[in-house]
Amino acid sequence: MPRVKRSTNRRDARRKTLKLAKGFFLTKSKLYRAAQEAVEKALRYGYVGRRRKKREYRALFILRVNAGCRANGTSYSKFIGGLKKAGIELNRKILADLALNEPKAFSALVEKAKAAFV
Repeated sequence: MPRVKRSTNRRDARRKTLKLAKGFFLTKSKLYRAAQEAVEKALRYGYVGRRRKKREYRALFILRVNAGCRANGTSYSKFIGGLKKAGIELNRKILADLALNEPKAFSALVEKAKAAFV
């Protein structure tokens, strides 16, 4: 059988996979094949999760803004529509922070949005 000269490529790739699988349960952190499957799945979950996180935060911001709007006697959609008509360009993250931490400032925004919506 001829000698195969492939340097340390295979060993390095396997070590890299096993290093990524450090902390996984039982054979998933010890045996290469199980570790490779677990690492691929974990990386896929991570990729999807980074995108899902953005959706979940936006939903949380909208929920907080809606709660602040309801406390000030208007609906979320009327508030956002009023802000657009008034030319106030604040994103939902900032609006959620105002609704949570600065209720007086948020109330002023709601009044401006109500005035522009009518």
